[in-house]
Amino acid sequence: MPHIQQLSSHVADLIAAGEVVERPASVVKELVENAIDAGASAIVVEIQRGGMGLIRVTDNGCGIAPEELPTAFLRHATSKLRTAEDLAKIGTLGFRGEALAAISAVSRVDVLTRRPEDAVGAAIHGEGGHMEPVREEGAPEGTTIRVSDLFYNTPARLKFMKKDSAETAAVAGLMQHLALSHPDVSFKFIKDGQESLHTPGDGKLESAVYAALGREFAKTLVPVQGRGGDIEVRGFVTAPVNGRGSRSMQVFFVNGRFIKSQLLTAALEEGYRNQLLKGRFPGCVLEVLLPVTAVDVNVHPAKTQVKFAKEHDVFDAVFHTVMDALDARGGAVTKPAPPPVRETQNPRQDFFQSMNAKAYREQGTKPAVAPTIVKSPAPAQPPKAAQPAFRPQPVSPAAPVKPSWNTEWRSTAKVTDSVQP
Repeated sequence: MPHIQQLSSHVADLIAAGEVVERPASVVKELVENAIDAGASAIVVEIQRGGMGLIRVTDNGCGIAPEELPTAFLRHATSKLRTAEDLAKIGTLGFRGEALAAISAVSRVDVLTRRPEDAVGAAIHGEGGHMEPVREEGAPEGTTIRVSDLFYNTPARLKFMKKDSAETAAVAGLMQHLALSHPDVSFKFIKDGQESLHTPGDGKLESAVYAALGREFAKTLVPVQGRGGDIEVRGFVTAPVNGRGSRSMQVFFVNGRFIKSQLLTAALEEGYRNQLLKGRFPGCVLEVLLPVTAVDVNVHPAKTQVKFAKEHDVFDAVFHTVMDALDARGGAVTKPAPPPVRETQNPRQDFFQSMNAKAYREQGTKPAVAPTIVKSPAPAQPPKAAQPAFRPQPVSPAAPVKPSWNTEWRSTAKVTDSVQP
């Protein structure tokens, strides 16, 4: 039987890093959330080769004290928790104190930071979890973190990474969600030297939606806002006539944190009952605001899932807010115009008949019978455009038309033909 022994600190750090850092998008998420918690109003994210070559996050937040830089890269080191009671009222995006430690364990990291009250900035470099001494260096206010050669010391993880284009798309999607969840922060995303996203940071959700999701999607949105007790729901949903083919455009936030929730998805779609075609789904950008003590965000390593203390109340708040907003618009919701009358009238009096496969097979076993033409009842005052487009022209009986053919085979009888008006 194999002996039980304690793992070395290096191996333990690599295992812990695997729970936090799954791909480049995970690194970007942790660094940007720390920047938001630092009070930044402008954040710039740059990546190269999908983030596998380089990730640089620059913010204008409060910065880090020089003497605290080495501590920031230790496991379970954080400025956002103090006691066990704080776990029940988490109001920040980051709180575990594992992000920087996990990132530095599987990459090369450089940090440049300066607080507003400091005259000189501080810098630190680390590789594979080993940090060098802090040094003084000139820097602007805020923090810049540079992560390069991700997973260079864990080849087993490196070979399972997807193509650069797929990793870039994952980071781009993450940046969209972060921009939507914090419209008061100006986000700029640069991939391989080209700017892909830039939000104004004016605090208006519609501006962030326009910049992140595009003008066409923003034009289909209906504003919603409602409150039930301590739960507030606000944001935008798509009009019923603009249903989508998938749920990819359903974005939910809880207290500024992007989450994935089957509860919120079910509440949203229940509000659209009998208003969407089969196989169509609503889109939305919805934020749920509730007391920090009424939601547990510490249930998933990636913090993308939460647990509500009163799920029924949250469901009702989202459901009634969406349904009331759609009902309030009523006929104001843009609906397709009916086709012109001339297109709905059949000038040939329902000449084209329809039948199913069973009727067609039964028809083949019966003797041929002349089809019965069912005339549609004429309207009381038929419009002028509904008259048949073709009518036989009357011919005067004084000038009968002689046929050019004979109705009887080898007959010498003369046949005249005329058309009565």
